[in-house]
Amino acid sequence: MSANYASAFEHQTPEFPLEPTLLIATFSLEGVCYEANPAWEALFGRMGGPWHQLIDEDRTHFQELLKQAAQGQQVLHELMMLHFPERDEPVPALFNIIPVHWPPPQAKAPVALVVTVELLVEPRSLTYTQSQRHRLETLGRMALGIAHDFNNLLMSILGNLELLRISLGEGTAEVAGYLQALERAALDGAALMRKLQEYVRQEKPAPFAPVDLPTLLDECLMLTRPYWYNEPRRQGLTICLETDLQPVPPIRGLASELRQVFTNLILNAVQAMPQGGVLRVETGLDPERGVRVRLSDTGIGMTEAVRKRIFEPLFTTKPEGSGMGLAIAAGIVREHGGSIEVDSTPGIGTTFTLYFPPIATSSTTESATTITRAARPVHVLIVDDEPGVRTILARLLSLKGHTVTQAASATEALSLLQTQSFDIVFTDQGMPEISGLELSRHIRAQFPQLPIVLISGDTELDLSAGSVDAVLAKPFRLQDAENLIRKLCGSDPSK
Repeated sequence: MSANYASAFEHQTPEFPLEPTLLIATFSLEGVCYEANPAWEALFGRMGGPWHQLIDEDRTHFQELLKQAAQGQQVLHELMMLHFPERDEPVPALFNIIPVHWPPPQAKAPVALVVTVELLVEPRSLTYTQSQRHRLETLGRMALGIAHDFNNLLMSILGNLELLRISLGEGTAEVAGYLQALERAALDGAALMRKLQEYVRQEKPAPFAPVDLPTLLDECLMLTRPYWYNEPRRQGLTICLETDLQPVPPIRGLASELRQVFTNLILNAVQAMPQGGVLRVETGLDPERGVRVRLSDTGIGMTEAVRKRIFEPLFTTKPEGSGMGLAIAAGIVREHGGSIEVDSTPGIGTTFTLYFPPIATSSTTESATTITRAARPVHVLIVDDEPGVRTILARLLSLKGHTVTQAASATEALSLLQTQSFDIVFTDQGMPEISGLELSRHIRAQFPQLPIVLISGDTELDLSAGSVDAVLAKPFRLQDAENLIRKLCGSDPSK
């Protein structure tokens, strides 16, 4: 094998075959490739060879084997190791070198060499390297761990917001609106974490639920108030808000994603009015096209050429823009069975009109009635190794008249159950030593009638054993816990 031939393939990037096959190539006695099958080319490159991929000791040994084959001696079943930068460990391969004589059998010296290589690993496992798989697995575990910790932080935020709301009493409408906006932002953060968990675990997304668009738009306006009210006034500008949020039938969808759409449109409208103007938001019902939402501004508007392209991914007229905001918004609207249209005139303003298919309103009546009734006072055992989450939930339930006992671990909870009587148990899932599900199985074996609520930010739980009565997803509001107490402790007439 010549030095020139060896150096010719130093920079080949191998692509491993997807199916088990034999790699075959024909070479001159000097090591020049005449022909190779597709599997060989996929691994070593067109007219390439394995010389550079062999580990150091095998490369020297292979040169000796080539010399033997060039003299007419067959080389069979030689095990050598191929090294690829994309893999952590060398790949074992079985080499055969067959001299080709012409015309056979009179010729003494071969005229060519046939080299075959058989990889002694499952070829499909080479599609991704070990390091790549480990990296992806590590990132997945990190993402799930971050989601768990972030849900605990959001739980603390929501709990303290609830305590603040209770301590302020009625307060002012403005303060109540700010608290509601903060609560909504925390819940949307939780929805984002659930989407991350679903993506990492390749789970099905959360199911659609009834959404009241006037209420949701009111929340979006409150959430974005610093952008269309406070900041313009700080700059000496005025953006007037006009709303006409008529009652409309609810639509089926994900509130967090729809809030993302409308928040994006509101912020775009504000940016389109650098000198101030009017932002108008209205809802209505079109007999033919469904529930209508219209957002308009009196801003700079856009040309027809720009209007036709605003929903294209990566298209933007903003120096700092990514070009993805409106493309994502349009995708979300389509996922909800809706449509989005835009009308714009330069110097006059822009109007976005969205249509969604309506659903019946009867499904919302019972839930609204349920929330108004308070649960009867009960003795609650809260089990959570996170003191912040445990303490806030205990304070909230105590303010509702319940007697609360806290346990920092499953072991402590089991000990308390032997000496005290409880009406219901709330236990966190992610605890060291004994998880919430394991604790629930222990409790169920000793106290089969005791209601158990599992608190978890995890979207992948095996509840087939039936050891818990309900799951409360982090983060949650106090009313969610109250509703479960009412239902599981016998004070809900619908039970």
